[in-house]
Amino acid sequence: MTPHRIDFVPLGLAPRPSTGDDLADRVRQLLATTAGPGVRGLDRVRAAGTLDGADVASFELDLTGVTFSAEDRPALAGWSAPAEARREPAVARRLRLDAHPLTAIDLPVDVTAEAEGIRFTWVEGTDGTVGAQPVEPDAAHPVSGHARVAVDQRGLAGMVKGLLAVTLASQGATLTDLSIDITARGPRAVVVHVHAKVRKGLLAASVEATASAAVDESMVLVVDDVQLRSGNPLVGAMLAMARGRVEAVAKRRIDLQAALPPGVRLSDVRLEAGEQLVLTARLG
Repeated sequence: MTPHRIDFVPLGLAPRPSTGDDLADRVRQLLATTAGPGVRGLDRVRAAGTLDGADVASFELDLTGVTFSAEDRPALAGWSAPAEARREPAVARRLRLDAHPLTAIDLPVDVTAEAEGIRFTWVEGTDGTVGAQPVEPDAAHPVSGHARVAVDQRGLAGMVKGLLAVTLASQGATLTDLSIDITARGPRAVVVHVHAKVRKGLLAASVEATASAAVDESMVLVVDDVQLRSGNPLVGAMLAMARGRVEAVAKRRIDLQAALPPGVRLSDVRLEAGEQLVLTARLG
């Protein structure tokens, strides 16, 4: 699992921002120019920053009210630093992101995230532009922080139902019902139960699927105990044939720590499942 990497963030014309308001304006402009055509609510984005010389003492970005779809992917990767005329090292001492909520693919997502000690370099180009180039953290310069992401279980079920209905429709089938129940089994484990009813022509069947997911002490995500079954003998036989492939995919271990850059250490992860599904993580 490879972390998404941002090599350079363009921030308009040189010189670099000299005030928090200038930096906030440039970040809002960047969001407006990189957002997909279906993104809505960017006029509601709030940003505020404080600079201390070259360092960003604090920067807060609030995306509450922003809406985007699966096709709206900002061009975060692919930017490259211009030919350098001047470099200036700096540190973002505190960055905070809030969204209460933003809406992703019709699903409201509540987000709070904060990070401290992020090193970067202001790069002024010979072309008269300026931007920020991240510097990878290391053991001597670690990043600390925390994040919380929460979604409503019913909203998640509705989103999955919509996506699955479209997929089945393309195969000539109809999804007539779907329910998803996610139950906590300790601070880092959940059990997922899915019940669906599908019709294709004269064939109607119900399908049940269950699986467990847990994060162990080594910060490895493991999906296990996958079961597929149906009351319809024909559909049950098809599921039995597919069970091996599903289990092979599901049993892959995902090392969450390995997905982070050097110097960034995932110290804790918690999963809560009630009316809301809540994932919390801590760095450092």
